[in-house]
Amino acid sequence: MKLRKKPRTSRKIARKEYLKVAKKRKVSYQERRKAIGKQLKYLKKNLGNIEDLIQAGASLENLSKRQKNCLETIKKVYEQQQSMWENKTQSVPQRIVSLTQPHIRPIVRVKAGKPIEFGAKLSVSCVDNYVFLDKISWENFNESCHLKEQVEKYKETFGYYPESVHVDKIYRTRENRNWCKERGIRISGPKLGRPPKNVSEEEKKQAHSDECFRNAIEGKFGQAKRRFSLNLVMTKLPETSITSIAITFLVVNLSKLLRQFLSLFLSLFTNNRTGELIKPPFINFDYTLNNFYVLKLIDLSENSWSKVA
Repeated sequence: MKLRKKPRTSRKIARKEYLKVAKKRKVSYQERRKAIGKQLKYLKKNLGNIEDLIQAGASLENLSKRQKNCLETIKKVYEQQQSMWENKTQSVPQRIVSLTQPHIRPIVRVKAGKPIEFGAKLSVSCVDNYVFLDKISWENFNESCHLKEQVEKYKETFGYYPESVHVDKIYRTRENRNWCKERGIRISGPKLGRPPKNVSEEEKKQAHSDECFRNAIEGKFGQAKRRFSLNLVMTKLPETSITSIAITFLVVNLSKLLRQFLSLFLSLFTNNRTGELIKPPFINFDYTLNNFYVLKLIDLSENSWSKVA
């Protein structure tokens, strides 16, 4: 299709209008709303030109797959921003914040310097210093709703319920407490209601022990970010990003397993001073097999390797 004249996009004017507001140190609500309205008009005009060209006989077949996806994303962003501008709201369901990664959602967090974060939200459990990736989603969700599912997965894996569950404050809802109590599971944290005036030393010691035990899962996130680049996921597609995150936690578990193998191997050659004088060090097969059985790495009943992570 041949055009007599290229449609006007007004991109230079739109850029100047944008920079006029973006370079201001403080922008009032009215100025920001007026600037957003102008940008929406420019975008509506350009999208209208594309629709007119399609109706005149133009085709989008020459566009690459990436360009087509980007065009569809731009249309959705325009619809969302136009709806927010008309209704004077600051949120919209499944809000798109990136053209190259439209699956990413803003997640509001109560953190100093980082009120909003972007990326996948994880629900992770830690058993014997091994990490289990229970849920990963690009949408924001309430973690407390998945406690029952995580405990049931634990029972499915190990064959019994855990003795205690060490969780954050958001998990300690009345429903989760009652559910754990019915199954004989102790949930960490103080009881609901007004705190008692007198707290025994045993309860204080138990609360301190629970908090120290729960720090293991916080440490796993820090270890994954610092040593295994969990905070440097460079993939763009949702499938590849999820795979990258899952591989990161897999490597965390493998590093823990390697340390256990190394400790077990070195323990075979380290004896006390008396033992060294009496007999030379040697590898005891029964001792090695028993240690592997304690670590749940070998199932003697089936004579096969069991799942570790």
